[in-house]
Amino acid sequence: MKKVIAIVLTAGLAACDTLPAAGPLSSQIEGQAGKSRQELNRANAAVYEVVDVDQRAAQLVANFSSSLFSRRFGMGGRVGRVVIGVGDQLKISIFEAGADGLFSTAESKQTTIDVVVQPDGTGTIPYVGQIKLAGKTQEEARKAILEKLVNKAVEPDVLVNAAATASRTVAVSGAVGAPSNVQLTLAGDRVTEVIARAGGPSSEPYETYVTLVRGNSTASVLLKSLIENPRENIYVEPRDQIFVSHDPRTFTALGEVPKNGRQPFGSNDVNLLEAIALSGGGTDSRVDAEGYFIFRYEEPEIVMDLLGPQRFHALQAKGMAANKDGRYPLVYRFNMHSPDSLIIGQSFPVKNRDIIYASRHPTVDFLKFMQLVTTPVGAANSIHNMTD
Repeated sequence: MKKVIAIVLTAGLAACDTLPAAGPLSSQIEGQAGKSRQELNRANAAVYEVVDVDQRAAQLVANFSSSLFSRRFGMGGRVGRVVIGVGDQLKISIFEAGADGLFSTAESKQTTIDVVVQPDGTGTIPYVGQIKLAGKTQEEARKAILEKLVNKAVEPDVLVNAAATASRTVAVSGAVGAPSNVQLTLAGDRVTEVIARAGGPSSEPYETYVTLVRGNSTASVLLKSLIENPRENIYVEPRDQIFVSHDPRTFTALGEVPKNGRQPFGSNDVNLLEAIALSGGGTDSRVDAEGYFIFRYEEPEIVMDLLGPQRFHALQAKGMAANKDGRYPLVYRFNMHSPDSLIIGQSFPVKNRDIIYASRHPTVDFLKFMQLVTTPVGAANSIHNMTD
């Protein structure tokens, strides 16, 4: 009998991987972590790493999420040397001391000329010809024009004013009142100021994402973050692109929780404990309390900080690849058996489109196997008793 029991136990453990299940065990998630496609013997396997959610990880993720713009772009755009650019429309006023000059008459001693800066950076002025304007401040342009008029006009003086600054605009599109190219002021403009001049957002700040594109860099944050964290409300720069989108935030809960499926945030923020509670909490007779997982494509800076450069580059060499937004697959593991998890979980922010997976306890599969084994045995005994 002991031998039979041992055989059944061994077969049960071996069969656990082949039993019907709603998802992987904790051991399976951890076992695949950090392995290359060759090690997994799967050509298209996703290469990821598992990171424990401790106080350091929770704080790092929370701090980074509230400072993405400032970290990626810096404060940027503060007023410095504002120069004329291609496409700018200038009003150039030329004054002369005499009434019989090139630009003056008996009725007026000044002439105003409209000039549009051409793609080669030049503008054309009568009796001056083509003159380089792009890259110069208004004062530098004034002096350059004045120098060309010496010995041509009668004691000339020049004023240069910008009528329109096509070279100093920011394109604002998406869920705003009036999508447009917003001209920047000389005082400098922050992200929310530019959005306001484009008609303002059309949805609530906690459901509105602001994406900033600058050169080859891009980042998206909640509008709410810009309002609550002034440091995030960075200065924009000419040629920046801002896209505002309305995207109600959700996460998806799977595994051993009563409410499997997509769940709306329903508030400004949701931490990990709140997300688990919104899903009905773990099923205590089935859930592995050490096996709550958050599957997420994470910002590269966070992955680098959590794993360290050496480990990050090693995983890249193994095939860990970024998605279309430049983020990398990372799995966070949360241990609800640990008493301090009720503190740490309050600090860990859930992000839009997160997948929260509560894995089942390994004994669940063994009990399934025992049920499969004992059911036909019980049925056979019943038939045998009926025939006696």
